[in-house]
Amino acid sequence: MKYDFTSIIDRRGRDSIAVDLMEGRNPGAPKEGFDVIPMWVADMNFPTVPTIQEAIIERAKHPMFGYFELRDEYYDSIIRWHEARHGVKGLEAEHIGYENGVLGCVVSTINAFSAPGDCVLIHAPTYIGFTSSVENSGRKIILSDLVLDEKGIWRMDYDDMEAKLKKHKIHIAIFCSPHNPCGRVWEREEIERAMEIYKRNDCVVISDEIWSDIILYGNKHIPTQSVSEDARNRTIAVYAPSKTFNIAGLVGAYHIIYNAYLRDRVRAQSSKPHYNEANVLSVHALIGAYKQEGHEWVDELCQVLAENIDYASEHIDNSYKGIKFLKPQGTYMLYLDCEEWCKKHDMTLEQLYKAGTDVGVAWQDGRPFNRPYTIRLNLALPKSKVIEAFERLDKYVFNVKEA
Repeated sequence: MKYDFTSIIDRRGRDSIAVDLMEGRNPGAPKEGFDVIPMWVADMNFPTVPTIQEAIIERAKHPMFGYFELRDEYYDSIIRWHEARHGVKGLEAEHIGYENGVLGCVVSTINAFSAPGDCVLIHAPTYIGFTSSVENSGRKIILSDLVLDEKGIWRMDYDDMEAKLKKHKIHIAIFCSPHNPCGRVWEREEIERAMEIYKRNDCVVISDEIWSDIILYGNKHIPTQSVSEDARNRTIAVYAPSKTFNIAGLVGAYHIIYNAYLRDRVRAQSSKPHYNEANVLSVHALIGAYKQEGHEWVDELCQVLAENIDYASEHIDNSYKGIKFLKPQGTYMLYLDCEEWCKKHDMTLEQLYKAGTDVGVAWQDGRPFNRPYTIRLNLALPKSKVIEAFERLDKYVFNVKEA
């Protein structure tokens, strides 16, 4: 491969919560003799594409960092990226707006189109950032559970969605595409049907598409706004290079809003606290990311992630009877259902989770995602570390003899 996805890079003391929050006396720190293998928070343990560093360094050579406006190159980079990766036509600079983060845009939209005490529809399992953002905004979350079909694939329950929208008089919904933590890449027909339900119930839709570049096994991301003219005009879509290129610490997302009324309302809300000002180095990082080299890097990244997921999936299927999961079609997370295994071995989810963290496998308690027996596992790290993590799980965690 052209790019480096194998080097083991020491992140300790380098401003990384993935490692630093799991060491020392912090909760989840491993026992003595074990180092941390970071497999929890959704960032990657790969060096980013070099053009990002080059763009930042080149801008940093200039000694002035005063007030600035977003340059045309910023908008042009986004427009070209979406046309090349997702086939988007007709995207213009006026449709694009800077956001410090996806969740900031979620809050701005909620404030623009609902009042404290109103309900917001979200699918479950639910990304924990949605939960905190909605609840901190004084809104009530109404969950519509995704369901597993006969093939073990997560599906939307359209009847449940419609019934809850009507019962609770909901007019704003959050849609996650691809879905975190389940890893579903929604098919066009699925999105079309969901958007018809939102249309019938007059819902503004926030579509979180931050994972849209990390698509695996020949699946294809379908932008929510592309499925119909109505979807184009009722959806606030939010993207960022942060998940794709491992630059969350630089801060910087953006929205795409075609409808002028929605756009004006969202931007009015985000401007009120003056929180939503771009950082000049973040802007240049995006420009560096969305170059041709960025396309090549992401294509290689998805190959590496697929290999890691294949390895982990086969290992779990062969070795950990009673652990269930959907092999993700997108993202780099496995969402493990451990209920059958825990009950068979008379172990609580908390005990299982701690057994892993004790030996340095820093996986994530999946219960806050609204499933009681789940663990989320990040596989975006060199394969040698994935193998090492499973060797520890084999020896110290799942070594209970089968009954």
